Amino acid sequence: MPNTFSIPVLRGRDATVLRSEQDGLLLERPGEKLIIPARAIARVHAEARSVMVELRALAGTVPSVHRIEDVSAAAAVTFADAMNASLPQPVEDVDGDALVDLRAITKTWLETYRRRLGRVMLGYLGGVLALALTTAVVGDERTGVAGAVFIVMFGVLAALPLWLGAVCVVPWFHETRLRRHGVTVDAVQADDPETYQYTDGTGTTRVFSHPSTAPSVQASYDPRDPSDVVVLQDPSSRFFEITLGPCFFLLGLGGIAFVIYLAVKAIQGRTLS
Repeated sequence: MPNTFSIPVLRGRDATVLRSEQDGLLLERPGEKLIIPARAIARVHAEARSVMVELRALAGTVPSVHRIEDVSAAAAVTFADAMNASLPQPVEDVDGDALVDLRAITKTWLETYRRRLGRVMLGYLGGVLALALTTAVVGDERTGVAGAVFIVMFGVLAALPLWLGAVCVVPWFHETRLRRHGVTVDAVQADDPETYQYTDGTGTTRVFSHPSTAPSVQASYDPRDPSDVVVLQDPSSRFFEITLGPCFFLLGLGGIAFVIYLAVKAIQGRTLS
């Protein structure tokens, strides 16, 4: 498409972005992106701080419109004029909707789980500090402060094996479940580096990130929630998770039990031994 580099990038409300590509437009919204080829576009309208992309439609049907709002008014006019000048002349009736490629941006289950686990661990450390403070205030004069110090020390030490155990054990169980009950597909490389895409049972193309350079990876998704996807690992590479993961997890749980034991003894005024 000529003059591509002179067409501005529009950034609008709710992190929506509209930009020209070599053969059309790319509309990015939170969680999805639409690839709109030039031959699917009837025209582009600029209205105040909004831009509307009207798709071509078959005779007798209502054309679809994609909109971006709260953009620069000057950029909107420049964008619309440049795009309309570069659109190909229609030679046949086209259903623009059928040409639009909708891709859902999916975070893998592992990415989501690790983010949640991080919040849980922060909550755990906050709970340890709250327990130590309570012990220092409520506990016996002789053992309250000492108990609070030990609670913080052993509580922080227990956090590492607890986190390692959770990182190893829970993803292993989740992947095992999806191997047995999920839908396994070959996800192929998408346009961006370290991104892969697959089409779920509803026909939606989903794109996710995975640190690999392989042309395709095996992925499995939950048929009840196609966005719940994991990249399958070679079972032989799971030796660490299967053998040491449960040990770390139990060690962390033992640390939590010991911290609670210390708190009870300190509050009761009993010797910490």
